[in-house]
Amino acid sequence: MAFIEPQRMAGSNRCHRRGGKWRRFLCTAVAALLVQACAGPAGRSDRLALQLGYERGMLSGEGFQHVVYRKGVPSPGSPLHVYVEGDGTPWIRKNLVSPDPTPDDPLMLRLMAMDGAPSLYLGRPCYFGLAQTPPCNPSHWTDGRYSEKVVASMAAALGGYLQRHDVRRLVLFGHSGGGVLAMLLAGRFAQTMMVVTLGANLDVRAWAAHHGYSALEGSLNPADGPPLPERIRQIHYVGAGDERVPPALVRAAVAGRGHARVVVVEGLDHRCCWDRYWPVVLRAVRDEMER
Repeated sequence: MAFIEPQRMAGSNRCHRRGGKWRRFLCTAVAALLVQACAGPAGRSDRLALQLGYERGMLSGEGFQHVVYRKGVPSPGSPLHVYVEGDGTPWIRKNLVSPDPTPDDPLMLRLMAMDGAPSLYLGRPCYFGLAQTPPCNPSHWTDGRYSEKVVASMAAALGGYLQRHDVRRLVLFGHSGGGVLAMLLAGRFAQTMMVVTLGANLDVRAWAAHHGYSALEGSLNPADGPPLPERIRQIHYVGAGDERVPPALVRAAVAGRGHARVVVVEGLDHRCCWDRYWPVVLRAVRDEMER
């Protein structure tokens, strides 16, 4: 469960040793794949993380590896803020699954840069260049994107990190489908004090029906589960102009769960312009934590 530093790439001189045309062909093919990966969304996320001063690592979950980026290391007993990204690109178009669901523009990776608390960006299984690694298959980012397998692996990866750093207070942030996962993770940790979502489809079934999508049969649905414990404070933000997750869907998803608060933000939609509003969110979190 330890934070694993990225390994340095082996030198390319091996490709030029004896081994004939077949070895040179294989090395050329591998090099081409690496170049493609670096040019794709996973590579862009790595470059953005480097620009923002984050440290990249890998955590082991249950059957999956998870790419993570962290900013600062929590001291024993200090709170940790954990960021979970949205669904990215599960589909290229109808009936054509994306070969890599990694988001082109990782919103939560950018928002984490504005957070002064020690923070961890927790990658989802099969994202950030891992889509072609076992045991990944398209179900893990399509109909099973919120499945028990996905949630359990993320929980195992995060749980090991919390234990290693003696984290006793945890705040989870999630955008869109990342908010669904944040809700599904929150109740699995005694350390969770708060969960904050942005434009999250908290009732997965109602959201799919609203858009005429196929039901995500392999996924868990937070709206079907028991309410989170009262000790876990909830603020669910949604842009007034959000057409992908309309405010009415968010309100309906948390209706009757008295300790959950919905905040509709004028001038924002599903993606724009959360960076301008993020200081307000962070102040609200700080105020809640100090109460």
